[in-house]
Amino acid sequence: MTHTSSKKAAALIASVEDLAQHADYSLIHALTPDPDSREDGNDHLAREVRSGHYVPVTPTPLPDPQYVSHSVPFFRELGLQDDLAHDHDFRRLFSGDLSVAQQPMRKVGWATGYALSIYGTEYVQQCPFGNGNGYGDGRAISVFEGLFKGQRWEMQLKGGGPTPYCRGADGRAVLRSSVREFLAQEFMHALGIPTSRSLTLYVSHDENVRRPWYSGTSPSMDPDILVDNAAAITTRVAPSFLRVGQLELFARRARSEAHPEVHQELQMIVQHLIERNYREEIDDSLPFPAQVVQLARLFRKRLINLVCHWMRVGYCQGNFNSDNCAAGGFTLDYGPFGFCELFDPRFQPWTGGGIHFSFLNQPKAAETNYRMFWSALKTLLKDHPAETAELDTLHESFSDAMKAELEAMWARKLGLTSVAPELIGDLLQLMVASKADYTIVFRELASLPREVTPLKRGFYVPSDAQLDAQWNTWLTRWHQQLCGSGESEKITASMQRTNPAITWREWLIAPAYEQAARGEYSLVHELQTVFRNPYEPLSPELAARYDQLRPREFFGAGGISHYSCSS
Repeated sequence: MTHTSSKKAAALIASVEDLAQHADYSLIHALTPDPDSREDGNDHLAREVRSGHYVPVTPTPLPDPQYVSHSVPFFRELGLQDDLAHDHDFRRLFSGDLSVAQQPMRKVGWATGYALSIYGTEYVQQCPFGNGNGYGDGRAISVFEGLFKGQRWEMQLKGGGPTPYCRGADGRAVLRSSVREFLAQEFMHALGIPTSRSLTLYVSHDENVRRPWYSGTSPSMDPDILVDNAAAITTRVAPSFLRVGQLELFARRARSEAHPEVHQELQMIVQHLIERNYREEIDDSLPFPAQVVQLARLFRKRLINLVCHWMRVGYCQGNFNSDNCAAGGFTLDYGPFGFCELFDPRFQPWTGGGIHFSFLNQPKAAETNYRMFWSALKTLLKDHPAETAELDTLHESFSDAMKAELEAMWARKLGLTSVAPELIGDLLQLMVASKADYTIVFRELASLPREVTPLKRGFYVPSDAQLDAQWNTWLTRWHQQLCGSGESEKITASMQRTNPAITWREWLIAPAYEQAARGEYSLVHELQTVFRNPYEPLSPELAARYDQLRPREFFGAGGISHYSCSS
């Protein structure tokens, strides 16, 4: 080993002590705790939280945590040594035992509150106190914030135990949902989609929690059995975990004059959002009202871009309410999500979601979340009419901006240099009629076929002569529009960079978490490898498993084609 490479290796973070040197807790320093909270974090019973931006709370450690996996690419990005994932203290830290934290790290984590809106309608009914003061991070506890290579990251335990927002639940996550979230975050990152990231996944086979789930391939819409699951903790990482629902919470309180500091709390959390997620794009010398307008403009751009990315790859968020919408403009919550296999505009994997959160309705759901964001900022700008007018214009033109970006996205998927709404609309109708696989058909189109035969490997049922003729007519029209788009090799390469070669197929994920429940993690690791380069063709061996149509027996199967949010 050369002196240079030795020095580089020595610079890697190899212990909890090394990790501690990167600690920098901006949220704790910039925002205020709930005045009724305890500094020691012993705050694990459901209670009303009336003010403050966060509640100090200690996680509940997993007993005898076992390693399942870690993200090798993300460890590398952060400068963490791979062996650190197996280190005793590191494993304890990220399975909930903050007693191993080293100065200047904190030995107490924090949870945050937010408001609940369901598709733009404000709700308080599910709050045990009837006023919304019980909504928040029920099992997500942030435990670390620091700077790595000049970038700020917050690390949060999903399944870290009860918080005051738990509403009587146990605060745990099961291994099944933890495997899904761990894999999905890294897959989305590899797809080039803004997202929270996965750091580690640990499980305890000594602690079980009971959840409703599905028996075998049960066709039931609702879970039909109770299952004992191993408790697990996945650490998700993001520049911040600020949500639209948090801004909404403080704006609601400000409008009702809930307490004397409420307007200041709203301004503080908006300022913190700018610092954490937008400071490089917003000039801090501008007056604060002007910065707020810039924030609204930038968030709108990020949100629209995010949803267009989702639809490009067939992702459906499932429950895209404001409390699941990151104010930084990235994918946050991986609960009832899914990827469209058989193309259906109404695809919605979550049984509790409804048509308004279905695949092709996601742009409208995003607009609804933007309305809640706009409403919160408008509360802050009530004494600034000029900035309020700019804010209103951004809100009113959201739909047009979304439409333009969606049309550009569809054009890129087809290798076109100009938008073609009618061509796209006809294609989607043909895909519905052919019961086409979303990922396979778009990927096959990248080879620029002139007749339908190559596409048929992506059809779930045989096509008839009439449908074949309609496809061939459409392909002729498409090629006529492609003529001005450049050389065919360049078009193919561009389309292959836009349309992934593989997708998330729930029937292939289920064996991984079922195997993991037995203490065997090889399928989890294999999926990590498969998902690492989703635009590259798989080897023939892997393609035989992962580039296939869903078998018939998994259509309508609970836990595969649809699932509850029990996790």
